[in-house]
Amino acid sequence: MTNVQPAAASRESVEHLESSQCWELLRQVSVGRLAVWVEDHPDIFPLNYAVDHGTLVFRTAEGTKLGGALGDAPVALEADGVDAGSGMAWSVVVKGKAAALKDTEEILDSASLYLFPWQAGQKDHFVRITPDSITGRRFKVTPPLTWWTQLSGAVKSSPE
Repeated sequence: MTNVQPAAASRESVEHLESSQCWELLRQVSVGRLAVWVEDHPDIFPLNYAVDHGTLVFRTAEGTKLGGALGDAPVALEADGVDAGSGMAWSVVVKGKAAALKDTEEILDSASLYLFPWQAGQKDHFVRITPDSITGRRFKVTPPLTWWTQLSGAVKSSPE
């Protein structure tokens, strides 16, 4: 017997956010995950970003992330957060095209965005994501016991 209560879980509503709400939430955090297409597979990278006039800007070094972001395929950036007091969580996804900032004035303007990557190293490439779509949702976090089963604490026979 389990404690999972699908009927109770389905009563919890998901609020679909307006574009302006999504941008407000994206401004509240500075870390997201960038999904790119690399050769024949998707890849995902955590990164620091800043909102800049309806776009997202990040800085990075040469490598797989930069190559994937600047390829022909569109990119997606996902950011999320949770308010521990209210138990409300949110998730926003931005999909669009990424382009390197090459113009000196654009790069100087981006320097004022206070982009501070967590990882050390030379990160002298600035990239702007111009959204084709932005979607978001807000929902109440389900208590962990909702998902408890008798097998939750069982020893696994192989490493996961």
